[in-house]
Amino acid sequence: MAIKVLVVDDSSFFRRRVSEIVNQDPDLEVIGTANNGMEAVKLAKELKPDVITMDVEMPVMNGIMAVREIMSCQPVPILMFSSLTHDGAKATLEALDAGALDFLPKCFEDIATNKDEAVLLLQQRIKAISRRRVTRVISSNRSDSPVKTEPLGAFQQAKSSYEARSNNDVSVGNDNKAKQGVKAWGVSSATHASLAKDTPPRTTKIRGSGKQYRLVAIGTSTGGPVALQEVLTSLPANFPHPILLVQHMPAAFTPAFASRLNSLCKIEVKEAENGDVLRAGCAYLAPGGMQMLLEKDGNLGRLKVLPGPSELNYKPSVDITFASVAKIIGRDTLALILTGMGSDGRDGSRLIKEAGGEIWAQDEASCVVYGMPQAVTNAGLSSYSLPLADIGEAIIKETGRG
Repeated sequence: MAIKVLVVDDSSFFRRRVSEIVNQDPDLEVIGTANNGMEAVKLAKELKPDVITMDVEMPVMNGIMAVREIMSCQPVPILMFSSLTHDGAKATLEALDAGALDFLPKCFEDIATNKDEAVLLLQQRIKAISRRRVTRVISSNRSDSPVKTEPLGAFQQAKSSYEARSNNDVSVGNDNKAKQGVKAWGVSSATHASLAKDTPPRTTKIRGSGKQYRLVAIGTSTGGPVALQEVLTSLPANFPHPILLVQHMPAAFTPAFASRLNSLCKIEVKEAENGDVLRAGCAYLAPGGMQMLLEKDGNLGRLKVLPGPSELNYKPSVDITFASVAKIIGRDTLALILTGMGSDGRDGSRLIKEAGGEIWAQDEASCVVYGMPQAVTNAGLSSYSLPLADIGEAIIKETGRG
């Protein structure tokens, strides 16, 4: 049975374009369209779609308000379309906080190098989030503005839980390119049979191993903004280590995302800049469209931010950052792979593991897309597979602050 999609946008041209792309895939079917948020809420109740694609800025009722209404009365996976502007980024992050699962830039040329790739990416994203059943989300803070900057705290009010299902997500030619990108920095990513495990990673709560760390590194993609917010807001102001964050995200989004996290967290969060010297209690978010590497400088290291290999689709790439961390920090690293499509982070995690570092993965049930964590888990690299709600506490205990 085809996945039923409701397309919501005030532009008739964009509704038609999205509908054509969706209907090209035999596994997808557009069952209705709406030109504003109020109509979207009505049709969501009547048509009961499997997925909704939603614009942010619309008349009558904007996309953020529509997401809140739908998630409070007729929960359904929602994919947001956003303009690549600062206000567009803030609005999209607010929509994710309200319960939307994923987002894409509204200008297709900004998400792919060619038309065919853009079509495939949109179809894949819809299929990926359709596999997740969402629960009702009640937000205590409502706004008519699509660009409101204050945190809504919807995720803190009611954590979304997702039904675990098998997921065989594939990336658009990124796996081989990721390996090439890692090699481009002079780091081998050869597989070692000694890392394979016959038993799955443990899912029990962490008590703390007593191991000493100098750095925490986190990689994520689809579903990552909400996941990172959940993890980072649980960390204390005196967290003893720097944190490197790699989130697949456009360049226009990362400044707004870093600012949002900084306003919500006890630790400091900033968009990484070239030459930043790592400090304890500060999280550095890799800028969109760039690669973030760690260089040796004193005890903790210094960040290098640069465009990186042109053949690598992920910018930023978890593999690239993790490969540099393996060389500089090595065994003193706690690395985590959270929700995301594809397998970016698997090769970098392998290098950290080979250097003696610790790897954890988010569990399938709490992921929006169990692609990146699954790749790490299936490769036998993760010691623990943890629910999102437990990861912050586990990090605190493992690093000696719990």
